[in-house]
Amino acid sequence: MENAPSDNRHLPGDLAVWFFIFAELAVFGIFFIGFGIARSLDPDTFAAGRTALHPWTGLINTVGLITASYLVAVAVHRLRHRQPRVALLLWGAIAASSIYTFGKLWEYVELYSSGYNLGTDTFFMFYFFLTFFHFMHVVLGQIILVVLAVKVKNGDYNGDDMNGMESGASYWHMVDLVWLVLFPMLYVLA
Repeated sequence: MENAPSDNRHLPGDLAVWFFIFAELAVFGIFFIGFGIARSLDPDTFAAGRTALHPWTGLINTVGLITASYLVAVAVHRLRHRQPRVALLLWGAIAASSIYTFGKLWEYVELYSSGYNLGTDTFFMFYFFLTFFHFMHVVLGQIILVVLAVKVKNGDYNGDDMNGMESGASYWHMVDLVWLVLFPMLYVLA
C-alpha cells in the first residue's frame, strides 16, 4: 500500500520569514564563496591564520548552538501538542545559546589583544567579518527567543496558531545552520 502525502503538511511559519531566511542564506553563501576563492589564492595565509584561532572554543560554541536548536525544536513540538514547559525550554535555549555569545566575545578579546583584527590579513578580514555578521544574527535570534518565551508565558501562543512560534524557530535554525558551515570552514578545514 502506498503512503499518500499528508494533507496537513505546510511550510512552518510565515512566508515572509522564509523569504528573509533565503535572502540571508544567499548573503552568507556569497561570503562563503568569497572565502573559498580567497583561500585558494593564498592558502598559506589562511593556514597560518587558522593556527591563531581557538578550536575548542569553536567546538563549545557549536555544542551550545546545537543544544539551543534542539530545545527550540522540542518547544515547538510541545506547544503544538499543548504540553507544558514550553517557555522553560525557550529560556533553556537562550541560556545554551549564551555559551556561544560569551565564547565568541571571549575569542574576539583574545584575538584582538594578540594583535589580530580586520586589517591583519585576508584570513582575519574574512574571519572577523563572517563571525561578527553571524554573531549579530545570533543576538537577533536570542531576542526573538525571548519574545517567544514571554508570549508563551503570557498565553499568547497556545498551540492554536503556530505561525509566530514556527517563524521564530525557523529563523533560529537558519542561524544554527550557518554556524554549522562556518565552524568547519574557519576552524577545521585546511
